[in-house]
Parts: sequence; C-alpha cells; structure tokens
Amino acid sequence: MDSHRSAWDDREDEAQAPTFKALTREEAQALREKDPPLSPWRVVAVQGALGVVVALLAALLTGRQEVGWSLLYGAAAVVVPGALMARGMTSRLSSVSPGASAVSFMLWEMVKIAVSVAMLMLAARIVQPLSWPALLVGLVLCMKVYWVALLWRGPKKN
Repeated sequence: MDSHRSAWDDREDEAQAPTFKALTREEAQALREKDPPLSPWRVVAVQGALGVVVALLAALLTGRQEVGWSLLYGAAAVVVPGALMARGMTSRLSSVSPGASAVSFMLWEMVKIAVSVAMLMLAARIVQPLSWPALLVGLVLCMKVYWVALLWRGPKKN
C-alpha cells in the first residue's frame, strides 16, 4: 500500500523532520575549537615555500638555471592566483551573508582561473629558455599542497 506515496505524504515527512537550531555563542565557540578552520594564507605560504625549495633543488641537481626558473614560474602560476583568491575570500565583503559568500567564491574562483591561464600563456615570453616539463612539475607539486592541507587538520576531536 505504501508503494504509492503522494507528494502530500512527502511534505508531511518534511514537516516532521528536525528543525534548524541556532547555536549559542558558547556552542559555536566549542564547535570552532573542535573543528578549527584552515587558513588559506597558510596553504599559499606552504605552496610558495615548496615552490622555492624545489626550484632551488632542481637548479642545483640539474646544473641548469632555466630548469629552476621554469619550475619556480610553474609554482608561481599556482601561488599568485591562490593568493588573489585568498585575499578576496578573506575580505569583509565576502562574509556579509551566505549569498554574498557564494557569489564571492565564484567570482574569485573565476579570477584565479583567468590569472592562471594568463600566466601559463605568457610563460614562454617571461621565462627564456622555458622548460615546460619543469614548469609542469612546479605547477603540479604546488597544486598537490591543497590535498596535504586536508591532512593538517588532523582527526576531529570528540
């Protein structure tokens, strides 16, 4: 008999669902302490540091400066747009309301992609001679920092 449920039955189920409960100041603080947010600036700083270290190592190990500069430029193609997005997302305007945050996120993500694409298009003019494999290594290594950042938070506290 229940296999032919109507839309009214679904609405009744939704009405019986638990309602939204606003957190008190103390509950919100406890939640922040239990699951602290990760600073986007920390991620950008680690990306930049990794890019510099790997570029220096690559230049020293290969004995070719162009490899180091290419790798550093690849890292910059991740770090510079990431810093722009972090700046935009941590501004006061982006935290006015949930709607403003969503629009701000989409806007800054588009800016980030556009700057990344522009930097990659200009790479051959800026870094001469350019080593595309080294540039791609720097790009990929710095992008992988986002995955490592998820591990920095560690397990959730109970």
